[in-house]
Amino acid sequence: MKGNHKKFRKLFLSTLQLSACTFGGGFVIIPLMRRKFVEELHWIEEEEMMDLTAIAQSSPGAIAVNASLLVGYRVAGIFGALITVSGTVLPPLVIISIISLFYKAFRDNVIVNMAMAGMLAGVAAVICDVVITMTKSILSQKKRLPVLVLLLSFAAVRFFGVNIILVILICGMLGAADMFYHERKGNGK
Repeated sequence: MKGNHKKFRKLFLSTLQLSACTFGGGFVIIPLMRRKFVEELHWIEEEEMMDLTAIAQSSPGAIAVNASLLVGYRVAGIFGALITVSGTVLPPLVIISIISLFYKAFRDNVIVNMAMAGMLAGVAAVICDVVITMTKSILSQKKRLPVLVLLLSFAAVRFFGVNIILVILICGMLGAADMFYHERKGNGK
């Protein structure tokens, strides 16, 4: 029981720290969660973290909250999910509550505006890092379907204006079909 207590405390403090010190939303917190739970704590495998990230991105709601929910559930079940969501939601809730009290002062403050502009550059750099890391991981698997789906999805949305919801649904069906195919092939059926 004491081991679980330590794990729960580590889950809460990890997500609380990540959420409190991260600006830019889910796309910024995902690589930090990966570093914490995959590289440092070794609680989740790299490929599983990518799967959890994909589910978090395609689920409704904030990506950071979805990812923390999935990581918490994977590591420590339902109670772990509740703990990680609490750790993720608490800092923004407190910060936004404080900012809302002093909104006019923050809105018109030149220093705050300059700091926010600087943070945008940092957020862009972290998002580029996520794209490069995930691309390397996909390319290292030497599978053609993920790369083809990635390129076709980008082209469909960017150049042909296809609705993103439709792209997500089609990608989900392709992924499920690919997994089903490989499971049947692996079982020798």
